[in-house]
Amino acid sequence: MKTIKKYKHFLPVVVYGIFYLKCFQYLETHITKGYHLIHTPFDDMIPFCEFFVIPYFMWFGYIAWSVLYFGFCNKNRREYYQLIINLGIGMTAFLVISYLYPNGQNLRPTVFPRENIFTDLVRGLYLTDTPTNVFPSIHVYNSVAVAVAVEHSEQLKNRPVFRNVCLGLTVLIVFSTMFLKQHSVSDVCCALVMNAGTCMLLYRPAKAGNALRTREKKAKYRIVKNGNGRPAHQKVRGPDGLGRERMGDEWDGSAGKMKCVRLLRNKTYKTYKIY
Repeated sequence: MKTIKKYKHFLPVVVYGIFYLKCFQYLETHITKGYHLIHTPFDDMIPFCEFFVIPYFMWFGYIAWSVLYFGFCNKNRREYYQLIINLGIGMTAFLVISYLYPNGQNLRPTVFPRENIFTDLVRGLYLTDTPTNVFPSIHVYNSVAVAVAVEHSEQLKNRPVFRNVCLGLTVLIVFSTMFLKQHSVSDVCCALVMNAGTCMLLYRPAKAGNALRTREKKAKYRIVKNGNGRPAHQKVRGPDGLGRERMGDEWDGSAGKMKCVRLLRNKTYKTYKIY
């Protein structure tokens, strides 16, 4: 029971994952004709390149790693929920669009320009993945969502090499969808625009909250006389867990502990225990 309670935040991922796979399977088997072909002139300018099949397949591990890392290793649970909500919004929008606006593409080459192990992998990809339900590109949307989550992660902010690797892999995955003729430029652009909107919704409030907390840390403290004549300056543990000298304290006789009173902008007070 303790294990279930500890990892209960993974339950939405499991439930939604089953729901998404069932819906996607339905779309793949029922939307086989009469769909709208998506094509732009830019698609004809992009050559087929089978080597991009490697980052294209790495997408599956990339997304799985991101959910597991932010769920198991990242201490900030808010960042985990930001990631899975972002992924869920994009994947749900994809299902709705595919159902209301059946779509597909005919960009795949009929004959490969070369024969090698990479074209064999692409051939297998074409056999298992239909050229329907391509708008917007989930490969692009989810990859960018992970890159944004990594970029905003407090735990990874001091690991620039790792963040750059994630960014580079994201760029390769985005390009792979077009160079493998799996998606049109329209699919990619739509996914990027959608992700920009969801990221503004999910990550801007966090920045605003951090700015507010920074302003609060700079707020002055009110000097309060304590009940037993202790000095006005006491060492207390603040909200960030660091011991600091604070001005103003009062004696809580019932609890038998010293507290520090901080004056905030809204005229309310916060108390922190003496240690």
